[in-house]
Amino acid sequence: MNVADFSGLKLRSLLEHAHIGVVIHNSDTSIVYANPTALRLLGLEYDQILGREAEDPSWYFIDEFSNKLAVCDYPVNKVLSTNSPLSNDVIGRFDTKTHEVIWYLVNAYAESASDIEGRFIVVTFNEISDQRHLFSYRDIVENARDVIIVTDAEQTTHPLGPQIVFVNRAFEELTGYSAEEAIGETPRMLQGKGTDRGSLDRIREALLRQAPIRETILNYSKMGKPYWLELEIFPLSNRFGKVTHFAAIERDVTEKTFYADQLEKRNEDLKALKASLEQMVEQRTRELSAANHTLHKMAHYDDLTGIPNRRSFMDQAQKVRSLARRHAFFLVIGVLDLDHFKKINDEYGHNTGDEVLRSVANLIQGEFRDEDVYGRIGGEEFAFALLTKDSASAEIAAKRLLEAISVKTITVDNQQIQITASIGLAVAEGANQANLERFLKVADEALYEAKDGGRNCWVLRCF
Repeated sequence: MNVADFSGLKLRSLLEHAHIGVVIHNSDTSIVYANPTALRLLGLEYDQILGREAEDPSWYFIDEFSNKLAVCDYPVNKVLSTNSPLSNDVIGRFDTKTHEVIWYLVNAYAESASDIEGRFIVVTFNEISDQRHLFSYRDIVENARDVIIVTDAEQTTHPLGPQIVFVNRAFEELTGYSAEEAIGETPRMLQGKGTDRGSLDRIREALLRQAPIRETILNYSKMGKPYWLELEIFPLSNRFGKVTHFAAIERDVTEKTFYADQLEKRNEDLKALKASLEQMVEQRTRELSAANHTLHKMAHYDDLTGIPNRRSFMDQAQKVRSLARRHAFFLVIGVLDLDHFKKINDEYGHNTGDEVLRSVANLIQGEFRDEDVYGRIGGEEFAFALLTKDSASAEIAAKRLLEAISVKTITVDNQQIQITASIGLAVAEGANQANLERFLKVADEALYEAKDGGRNCWVLRCF
């Protein structure tokens, strides 16, 4: 597609000068246009994005809960799969240069066309990192259980400063002062005759040097009640590196300070309790790790055979397909079905059928290379995806696999079972590839042709 063909020079000029990112995809998700704002927001050059597909492995996105976004949930794929516009989705991109997440507000729609494959998908987006971080940090600070005070750094000496510019709810609950009463005052409003002068001097010197400091001091509430605070003060800088504020995170340690003697007497009990809790935590950690491993295996691997399931196969095959397109390899998608498998279940029982499936899965694992993709996609059906330099290599792989299965003798309960299989192959070279679902459909059609042709054979179809 020629970018100049969109709607004439005026539309092209509008896109080039728009302050919103615009990316246009073909119906196969390949990118045919990105305006300057989109390139700036994504941190890419034009030649780094043009022609790339949505599932290109050189980038990935996350959802608003910081989980990696599945390829099927990318904006362009959502529009294609639902045939509906996408409105105000929030997604993030990890920037490898700054090691930060860049957040975007995304909209997308399909430009009308008479057929689905002729459509263009238009994705527009703006960066909302500042707004998202602002609200996230504000919520965290307001709901923190520790006292948080922020002061201005312009004036730190008595009696003018430092002036309080922010306090959280924990401050109000501990001191009895409202935020309105505290803002504009200095932290000295909380000090009294029992506050240690040495601690105050060390804090003042640290503020003058704009250096962090940790101290424990005695303060007083609005009603005059004393309490001990373990506080940590550190400078806050703006984007130019200038210190503009100081933040103090303070924890009430009154009970720990007043009852140090009692705590010392119970030290041995606490050590024993700590050891017990650590043991419980370690045990629980092991259990959670095992549970997470089990859940991951259930989500990505077939429970019966232990090889990748359909979901995992499809995800990995998409990556192989993208690699084939970039390097102009032939992509081979094969669907293998065991011949007369129902007869095996009927004659020998389902337990025997399960053992046959496990044996075939083990054989498939041994026949393919580490870089090949395979999996059980349902019933007695298996699938594989691999890269070759020509279509003849696909037939060699199919022949080798069928021969290995046909000579395999499976022994179950002293019963010798011989099996055969049929394979449908779909092969296409680099730029001629359709989407993965179309590949599987062609492979399925070839499989049925192999079944009709007498089984224990393969049929290859080229795009």
